[in-house]
Amino acid sequence: MDLSHGGPGDEEGGPGAGLAGGLLWEQIEPASHHLSPEERALLYEEALYTVLHRLGQPEPSHVREASELLLYLQEAFHMEPEEHQQMLQRVQKLEKPIFCLKATVKQAKGILGKDVSGFSDPYCLLGIEQGVSVQGGSPGSRRRQKAVVRHTIPEEHTHRTQVIEQTLNPVWEETFILEFEDISSSSFHLDMWDMDTVESVRQKLGELTDLHGLRRIFKEARKDKGQDDFLGNIVVRLQDLRCREDHWYPLEPCTETYPDRGQCHLQFQLIHKRRAPAASRSQPSYTVHLHLLQQLVSHEVTQHQAGSTSWDGSLSPQAATILFLHATQKDLSDFHQSMAQWLAYSRLYQSLEFPSSCLLHPITSIEYQWIQGRLKGEQLEELAASFSSLLAYGLSLIRKFRSVFPLSMADSPARLQSLLRVLVQMCKMKAFGELCPDSAPLPRLVTETLRTGTTEWFHLKQQHHQPMVQGLLEAGKALLSLVQDVIGDLLQCQHTWNKIFQNTLKVDLFSMAFVELQWLVAKRVQDHTAAVAGSPVSPEMGESLFQLYVSLKELYQLRPDPTDRDGALALDGFHRWFQPAVPSWLQKTYSVALARVQRAVRMDELVPLGELTKHSTSAVDLSTCFAQISHTARQLDWPDPEEAFMITVKFVEDTCRLALVYCSLIKARARELSAGQKDQGQAANMLCVVVNDMEQLRLVIGKLPAQLAWEALEQRVGAVLEQDQLQNTLHAQLQGALAGLGHEIRTGVRTLAQQLEVGIATHIQKLVGVKESVLPEDAILPLMKFLEVKLCYMNTNLVQENFSSLLTLLWTHTLKVLTEAAASQRSCPLASSRLKIALQNLEICFYAEGCGLPPEALHTDDFQALQRDLELQAASSRELIRKYFCSRIQRQAETTSEELGAVTVKASYRASEQKLRVELLSASSLLPLDSNGSSDPFVQLTLEPRHEFPELAPRETQKHKKDLHPLFDETFEFLVPAEPCMKDGACLLLTVLDHDTLGADDLEGEAFLPLRSVPGLTGTEEPGEVPQTRLPLTYPALNGDPVLQLLESRKGDREAQVFVRLRRQRAKQASQHAPRPGQ
Repeated sequence: MDLSHGGPGDEEGGPGAGLAGGLLWEQIEPASHHLSPEERALLYEEALYTVLHRLGQPEPSHVREASELLLYLQEAFHMEPEEHQQMLQRVQKLEKPIFCLKATVKQAKGILGKDVSGFSDPYCLLGIEQGVSVQGGSPGSRRRQKAVVRHTIPEEHTHRTQVIEQTLNPVWEETFILEFEDISSSSFHLDMWDMDTVESVRQKLGELTDLHGLRRIFKEARKDKGQDDFLGNIVVRLQDLRCREDHWYPLEPCTETYPDRGQCHLQFQLIHKRRAPAASRSQPSYTVHLHLLQQLVSHEVTQHQAGSTSWDGSLSPQAATILFLHATQKDLSDFHQSMAQWLAYSRLYQSLEFPSSCLLHPITSIEYQWIQGRLKGEQLEELAASFSSLLAYGLSLIRKFRSVFPLSMADSPARLQSLLRVLVQMCKMKAFGELCPDSAPLPRLVTETLRTGTTEWFHLKQQHHQPMVQGLLEAGKALLSLVQDVIGDLLQCQHTWNKIFQNTLKVDLFSMAFVELQWLVAKRVQDHTAAVAGSPVSPEMGESLFQLYVSLKELYQLRPDPTDRDGALALDGFHRWFQPAVPSWLQKTYSVALARVQRAVRMDELVPLGELTKHSTSAVDLSTCFAQISHTARQLDWPDPEEAFMITVKFVEDTCRLALVYCSLIKARARELSAGQKDQGQAANMLCVVVNDMEQLRLVIGKLPAQLAWEALEQRVGAVLEQDQLQNTLHAQLQGALAGLGHEIRTGVRTLAQQLEVGIATHIQKLVGVKESVLPEDAILPLMKFLEVKLCYMNTNLVQENFSSLLTLLWTHTLKVLTEAAASQRSCPLASSRLKIALQNLEICFYAEGCGLPPEALHTDDFQALQRDLELQAASSRELIRKYFCSRIQRQAETTSEELGAVTVKASYRASEQKLRVELLSASSLLPLDSNGSSDPFVQLTLEPRHEFPELAPRETQKHKKDLHPLFDETFEFLVPAEPCMKDGACLLLTVLDHDTLGADDLEGEAFLPLRSVPGLTGTEEPGEVPQTRLPLTYPALNGDPVLQLLESRKGDREAQVFVRLRRQRAKQASQHAPRPGQ
């Protein structure tokens, strides 16, 4: 406990002042526990006398040796050895007290029933036998005596209890004081008797209940009339007793007839009468005991303090023994002992350091035993004064609880809670209510005390922060420190103290403290901002005002719910006090950020920070700088929606401006560092870092909406501003900045890509010119090694986003170069094959197992067109012919129109004979190609491609004159193995011609039957009923077929030229006839 504070009445307006019906607690002074030298000497004499005339066996926890107790008393009273010896000798010469045994006969149980009714009318005779040595041991080992008290103790020293009629469990509750001289030769005797009165036989027979009762009647008839029956006795040696005893004793029999005669409950206390010390003769026993208790407890507390430990309320065995002996010898009641303990502890608590919980036990004891009438008037006044004094002292501690119970000490909350519990229990006592009826309710007293203490604490803090030099800037710093102290105090109240006051008193400390402190703070902040408003705001003053604003915002956020307080707060709308300083805050934020960006770029060496971090130091500094701007915006968090929107617009504008400034600065820095560099690789490294820095900047800028809480801002200003205005300001600014950054990044990546595009084009040109003897896989190795080295380098030095952009540019360029090379090598299958293999490997390279470009970025329209072209260009002539027929078969399958007519056939294959059987049934709806409006049709049958069926000559049907719907009904057989028929493009070509006698035959149309679909070709079983197949006639493509164009370009390939010439002829024939079908 911090005892440096003043007393309860040191300051005006203390706790309890002005309370209706309350007491003026400050005017009450606690009684001093310090004794004058004369009083201390008398009390010491009393204590020595108590030890020297000790009676009874010691308690198990008490000190047995008198010398140890005397030494303790010497220390407790701070007696010098000579003074102690003098006092001890004087006390030894004092007259001994009269020794007494205070015996209380409480009750008995299970006694014998001596009357006819089965009950007894018991009473007890008791006294002390002196001068006779009584044997120890069990009762059975002693000679049993009947009527010991009557026969051995004089009648004037014999005491008798009341007679309790007709019971086996009598209750007396009678106390007797029995004097004795020598405890070693004295014994306590008690006889229990059944009172008998003279009754007639008729009366006794009326009470008869059983045979035992009849037996008792006969027994009584043999004894003298009116003679009482012996029920049992108890003999106790006084030297065996402790100072206090409370036991059930067995009643001993005089014969073996009834050995179990029940038990008797006795209480013993060894006390003094006529004590010789002056204190005992001049002061009430209660007062002497109170002073002795104060003296010993004070010594106990100071002993613990000397050992740097805190007293826990437990007395030492020596002190406990002495106080117990004194209370017992003086015959102090438990109530008076509790009251003495309360008075002593409550007084000592106000001057010594020990736990307030020590006061709870005497409070509980007094409340349990409280009967106002048992105390004298002066004792009642003393008790009332102790209540008032402790309450005043407790309120003074509560008023200064911040300093008395500092949180720097771990046990402070527990100590304050203990004090409050003591005050609550004390004020709830019946004794307090009766002796202090005018006291105000404790919660009201505590609330007013806390309010006064909070104001006092604020003024003390204000004085503490008072600046040595007078000036607005110094005053602002002092006010800021004061507000921060207030915030810290309120947080302590909220998190620690409020729970204690709420749980014990239902007092809301936090709400009360907040209302008081915010009013005091608001007054001083308003005065300060008004003084500052009269002069220009310097950067230092602006910073001071901003910190003060942020602290006030933090303080205001602590405000309790409106339900826990009354009315408006003085801090409501506090932001308006700082409105003139907002422009200076925004300007300083930008200026500081700009200077930081410039310094970061000047110090940047454009070297990646690490393997995983590919941007340089300036990008990190820039991210921190922008984070600081966002932090400042969140700190500002201006309450007015429209003004908050304009402030946010300014923050975004400044941030975007800084981003563009950074781009210019970092590019200039790269030019500066690479100016003297001869190593182009080093320049490329720097360019990579610059691009990465810009990409990092773009990521940071993209987080502005979240960092500045745009969504919440838009909800706040939605009722004030239109949505278009939001889009045209914040979002437009952001998109403009991102677009500018994107352009800068693309420009940098394009520069890097251009350095690689030249190498890629060179290697592709070399690939085309490699000797024919070199394998395609070997021919493309230089290109792939070049890309592997360069792309690995770029992947190492670029962040993923920029590397992906670079890959996209390079892929587009590579496809363009390959397309140009493929166009120049159309007639060279070998070169085209190399380009085809190169494209395949380049696709794998740029995909990089999922780490490069995704498939959708690779498979562009240009890529697919180039892939198709190279697929054709790299193919052999026969492969191209096969592809041609595959495409014609596909067209045949897709053709449903019969504008040119149709042919009907039946085809089957007999595997056992390896024969293809074709039945040409008919043709229909042929075009009239002759001048007479008719035609002379016949059909030519060939198996294509010819190189697959070189041994099979074409077949023809009979010619039909002037018939557009001829019925041929002719059968043709082709001896051919099944294997070539199963290949792609293998087909039966049915060419329908119009026979001309004088000139070349005209083309009616062509039909293609794929051989793999012919029944019997795929199975081992012979075909059964063969279905008819109707094939619409088609013309060759009029716009030129790419396959034919490729074949035509191969001038040195005779087979290709023959095929092309035939197909061109058919196309020419098709083009001479009208009407032109919509093919």
